[in-house]
Amino acid sequence: MAIRVQTQDFDLGAEVAALRAGQAQVGAVVAFVGTVRDMNDGSGVSEMELEHYPGMTEKALEDIVAQARGRWNIFDALVIHRVGPLKPLDQIVLVAVTSAHRGEAFAACEFIMDYLKTQAPFWKKEVTPQGARWVDARVTDDEALAKWGIQSSNSSNKA
Repeated sequence: MAIRVQTQDFDLGAEVAALRAGQAQVGAVVAFVGTVRDMNDGSGVSEMELEHYPGMTEKALEDIVAQARGRWNIFDALVIHRVGPLKPLDQIVLVAVTSAHRGEAFAACEFIMDYLKTQAPFWKKEVTPQGARWVDARVTDDEALAKWGIQSSNSSNKA
């Protein structure tokens, strides 16, 4: 398992190659890359800034991967999450999972990403033509987490 919170970009191909290197038992690799969009909630986005608590964030990401390991038979997982200022088209997050079979890898990857969107201690601020604004987790993110039998700690804050 590898967890990294960093300001620098990542190379998807290199990261996936390193994750599966020398592991002949791997039959499936599933990777998700999240990127910065130029629009959100009907407003243009010129920049997004992600903040976190060092140490606390990495621990939360390790816990997310440990929960995935407890639910599915996976060999390894990688989570890279960027912080700092980002522009549209920039990569934000990489979640990659290896397993013997695709079903386990897909499910674990989706679970990690759903959990990360609502439970990991990241704070997102977008710069729009109307000014800067903090972005809350979406109801749809909470619903995605609920399909795994987990209630988001953000659910009580939703109208």
